[in-house]
Amino acid sequence: MYDIRLENVTKKFGDFTAVDDITFTIPKSSVTVLLGPSGCGKTTLMRMVAGLETPTSGKVFFGEHEVTNVPTKRRNIGMVFQYPVIYRGTSVRKNLELPLLSEKLSKAELDKRIDEVAEILDLTSVLKRQVEELDNGTRQKIAVGREVARQPRIILFDEPITNIDLTSKLELKRSMKELFGRLQQTIVYVTHDQTEAMTLADQIALMQDGVITQSDSPKEIYEKPNSQFAGWFLGNPGMNFVPPEFIKVSGSKITSPLFTQTIDLGSKASSVDTFGVRAEGISVTSSQAKDGVQARVTRKSIGAGGQYLLDLAVGSLLIKARVSHSIGRDAKDSVWTNIASENITFFDKAGKAL
Repeated sequence: MYDIRLENVTKKFGDFTAVDDITFTIPKSSVTVLLGPSGCGKTTLMRMVAGLETPTSGKVFFGEHEVTNVPTKRRNIGMVFQYPVIYRGTSVRKNLELPLLSEKLSKAELDKRIDEVAEILDLTSVLKRQVEELDNGTRQKIAVGREVARQPRIILFDEPITNIDLTSKLELKRSMKELFGRLQQTIVYVTHDQTEAMTLADQIALMQDGVITQSDSPKEIYEKPNSQFAGWFLGNPGMNFVPPEFIKVSGSKITSPLFTQTIDLGSKASSVDTFGVRAEGISVTSSQAKDGVQARVTRKSIGAGGQYLLDLAVGSLLIKARVSHSIGRDAKDSVWTNIASENITFFDKAGKAL
């Protein structure tokens, strides 16, 4: 398999810079998700990998081979788009088979590839059915399965589950997670949905305004965001941010009404503008705690796994805390909170983590 290397890749459309001087490596045999809001450049970057766009400057490599100006049809890649591309008037099996016929495989090998992909994607029971009879989610499974069965070295996915219903979306996400776990292909997956990214990625490349602002494993990028943008974009809800008026800096020491300890940041303290904490990083108790800060519950709602999301007011500051079912159920008008120092990320005025 190939890794994908981008060297100083820039793409401009007139005066607008869609991708700005990106140097980045997508490891071989891994799933890299390009994540970011609409207009951040992720699809343009993927299209340059595919050969559907030519960089204004910079180079694209598959392994040691430069492919910057190589046509798409010669790159040996698979592509799955937002809307399923299928062969109408044929069965599901025929849809999966057609791209393989040019490879002159034995019938045994052909059947093996089709049956394996169909089993993982839960298509076995519909292999004989006509594609027109199936819903959009199943058609997208067929599009995914067809590209996987070809076994190209690289497969590109451009928001493949955006335009299908919620039930099909969850099912296809589970199937792709299993499928990616079995594959040796290099996968590039574009989405604006952080849940998809956290579920599917080995590596997330978070994009903003045409650049990759952070790349790491889902766990690392979630727990250690290097910017306020990363803290806000990943997470549901995003990270709580505490403004400067709730932070006191004295030499190297940081204090705040939100926590009881004093944090020594050394020389970095003078650069602190704000700090962030995840909702699950805030401890909450219903009874008065010795090291706790009193907070008022302004709203509570139950979420996934029976956990509760509490909206809390500490003075005039509003924050969100995610707590267990038992704590959330028993939370009344007043609770006690605290934040461990390891759950706090400090940021400077430019929004960069310290």
